[in-house]
Parts: sequence; structure tokens; C-alpha cells
Amino acid sequence: MAKIAFILLCHKDPEAIIKQAERLTAVGDYMAIHFDARAKPAHYKMIRAALDDNPNVAFAKKRIKCGWGEWSLVQATLHAVEAAEEAFPRATHFYMLSGDCMAIKSAEYAHEFLDSNDVDYIESFDYFESDWIKTGMKEERLIYRHFFNERTQKRRFYAAFNAQRRFNLTREIPADIQVMIGSQWWCLRRRTIEWILDFTRTRKDVMKFFRTTWIPDETFFQTLVRHLVPEHEIKSRTLTFLMFSDYGMPVTFYNDHYDLLLSQDFLFARKISPEAHELKRRLGELYAAKQAEFDISNEGAGLFKFLTGRGRIGRRFATRFWETEASLGRERELMIVACKKWHVAKRLLGRIKQTTNIPAIDYLFNEEDTPLPDLGGIQSTLGKRTRHRRALMRMLFDYYETNRLIICLDPSAIDLIQDFYADRSKTRLLEIDCNFTEDYLIGHAMRVGLAGERTPKETLDRLLPTIRYDVVFESDRIRDANLPNHTCIHERASPEQNTPALAEFLSVPAETAREIANTDYLFAD
Repeated sequence: MAKIAFILLCHKDPEAIIKQAERLTAVGDYMAIHFDARAKPAHYKMIRAALDDNPNVAFAKKRIKCGWGEWSLVQATLHAVEAAEEAFPRATHFYMLSGDCMAIKSAEYAHEFLDSNDVDYIESFDYFESDWIKTGMKEERLIYRHFFNERTQKRRFYAAFNAQRRFNLTREIPADIQVMIGSQWWCLRRRTIEWILDFTRTRKDVMKFFRTTWIPDETFFQTLVRHLVPEHEIKSRTLTFLMFSDYGMPVTFYNDHYDLLLSQDFLFARKISPEAHELKRRLGELYAAKQAEFDISNEGAGLFKFLTGRGRIGRRFATRFWETEASLGRERELMIVACKKWHVAKRLLGRIKQTTNIPAIDYLFNEEDTPLPDLGGIQSTLGKRTRHRRALMRMLFDYYETNRLIICLDPSAIDLIQDFYADRSKTRLLEIDCNFTEDYLIGHAMRVGLAGERTPKETLDRLLPTIRYDVVFESDRIRDANLPNHTCIHERASPEQNTPALAEFLSVPAETAREIANTDYLFAD
């Protein structure tokens, strides 16, 4: 009988991880966990305290900081695989999972399914011949070296990429390797895992190559399995059910998807909503069930395509997801920095990003050219961003795979601020109180079109008091709204005086907040 060692990469929600581990190991299977070193230490301690006494749970001996698209994700997986291979000699299969995956079949069904075919399940398509990559970089992922993270170090990423392209600094793919691509959610036999681990110790040239490829979790295991395992022993498919919208975002499953999920020809599903408590309960009970029967119809992907297609041609029987303006998510935290001096807020965000791992975005509802990921067009104009603001924010939370996100807003955007506060998510507001010189106010008048280079001084003299009053009025409106979780830092205050407000806003230790408050020239014009 098959016995599965689940390989779990996770970075949040310790309670859910504990429940998932207890549920999957209760029937005799195993789990090896890598918990991101960037995550809160208290969360890791909670997980260890709950699971250290479980003989069917192991932890990666080395924890590393993981970043989307980086080699670190592959390295973390290898650390967890090594722990599982050593700790669980009776494991016959190794199954890659994420924290928001859940079983959609019983353990009994899953074991019989794996026993029925002596193969590895992993998507493995020719990198250059297939159309697996729809948009963006393709050959460039491999022939150039990528040292920086495109999401967190965008300027460095593209500066290094453009320099290599300009000077034709390409590299060769290892001659005996046919690069393959596919989903990172695989299920491999023990023999295959042992071959892969041996390969990583002997083929330093291949390891060096993949360490500087971009998004290697979509190519590393896929390539090695195809290189090491006979083709007839590979099923080029994943056993984890997942779907993507036209925006390239994973579809989330909720309480009313239970019957749909059970009818799919897969063992697990991703992503289960954190708020789908009833679905989680029912699926959790299902995994331990005996002699459960499943009618496989496999209509999930086709049904989703059909329903979204009706929306595009105007014959839908429900609003499209970006028109429903649903909640950002009860478990999420939106942190808003409101400041009239945009350069001051941007300077502060730059320092926050250097000292914390909280994703932060500049004035996305005020500046058209704010750098944003491609979200299928919803981010393309200020009008679309504002009109579908909650959908946009949900997609950004998903894109950065985070429950905490910082944005900047101009204080005049009180309607936006209040709308986000009305959401079920938790909202925090940090107001930056600045001094405004006449020169700054004149510059502001020119930026918003109230004055020009040739505006007479007499006109400016009459205009400045009104502009100053508007700036004060915007701040007063925010304070009169009596919004909860509203803190303020002041240009006239010392870094020591601003530290408590920053610590409260960011939920960071005072030492970290003090380091941010001491940013050089934070309030300089």
C-alpha cells in the first residue's frame, strides 16, 4: 500500500498548517515542512510546539528565506525532500503541497490510485516547443543569469537583464539536458526522489545553471525527472486540481464548491479560501473516510471556461468577479500611508521595504505610471484601478502572496480611504503631517494645473492661502472621520517621537521602527 510523504512549503497561517499536518498524518501518511525563514518566528515556534511530538512529521534541517521566482523555492523544497527521505524510509511517494491545498479524495482512494500505476506524476513539457508560457520571458529565463527578484528588486532585475542583453552575455544550457516546464505540484516515487538527490550532489554544473534561472520551480524538477526517468514511467499531469483566470490568477474555491471538487480526477485542490470553513471541515472529514465513492465527471475547467465566456459576450447570469467588489478577505490587512508630499511617503516606503518583508506600492490610485504587475489589464489606467479598486487590491494580495500590503494615497482620497475601511479586512492608516513652504505650495499648484511658469506673482499670492487651506482641510477630514487604527507621524517631531506610531502602524518592534524613523532626509524637499 502506498504511503505518502507530503512536502509542504509554507509561510503563514500556523493554525491551518497544524491542522493540515494532523489531518494528513492521522491516516498513517507523513509530512516534511519547510517554513519560510522570512515568516514570524512566533509562528514557527507554534508549529514546532504542536507537531514536534508527531512521529510522522519532520522539519527541514535548514530554513531559508524564500522569494517568488527565485532559486530559493527550489532549495527550500530540496531541504524538505531531504528531511522526508531520511526520516520516512517507508514512504513510497513524495507529494508537493502548499498551505492552501486540501485533499478532495479520501486517503484510501489516494493510496489505491497511486498503487494502480507505477509512474511519476509531474507536468513535463518541452520548454521551447510547448506553449506552456503564454506571455513574458521565455528563452530569456534560461540564457541570461538572474540574480535579483523581479517582484522585490524590479530595477536591479531589469538593469542586470538589459545589461546582459545589450552586451550579448548569454550562456549555454548544459548539453545533455533537455529543459522541460510544468506545474510545480508533483507527486514522485521514492526511487525518483533518490535519483534526484544523487543528481544534485554530482551534477554541480546543472545545479549552478538552475540557481540563476528565473522561476526555476517550473523547470528544475520537471527537467530532472525527464532526464532520469524513462518516458513511459512519467504521467505528464499534476494530481492537484487548480485553475487560472484570464488574468493569470489562481481560482479560489469556497464552501459551495464541495461537490464540484469531489468530481474532479485529482487527489488535491488548490486554492481553498481561508474563509471556507465549512468546505475545509467537510474535506477534512472526507480524507479519513472509508469506502467513499466518487463519480468523476471532470467538468471543472470546462465549466469555468464556459461561465467566464458568457460574461465576455454579455450573456452572464452572475456578475463577473471584478464587478462584485467582494471583500479583500477578513484575514488580510491593508496599510495606507496618507501624505500630501508624495516624495516623503515614497522615501518612507523605500525604507520600510528595506527593513521589513511587507510588500509596498506607491500612489497607485494617483499616478498612472506607478509600477504594477500585469494583472490582465485591470491595472492599466487610473480609471480602471479606482473603479475596480477592491478587485485590484485582492489581485495584488494574491500576486504578492501576502496578507499584509502597504499602499500610498493622497489625503484628498478620503472616499477611497473610507471605502477600504468599510471592508471586512483590517485597515490601518498612517498619516504623515508635513510642513508646507510657499515654494512647495507653488510647485503643487503647478503640478495640478492651478498655475504655470508665467502665472503672475500677484495671482500666486492670492492663490497660496486657498491651497494651504485645502491641504489643512484634507487632513482635518481624515481626522474628523474618527477612523480606527489611525496613527500619525510629524515632520516637526524627532525620530524618537515618531517611533511609537511607526511601530504601531507596522506591528514591528520599536528597534525596527526607530531604524525607519531615522531615515536620512525623510522630510527633505
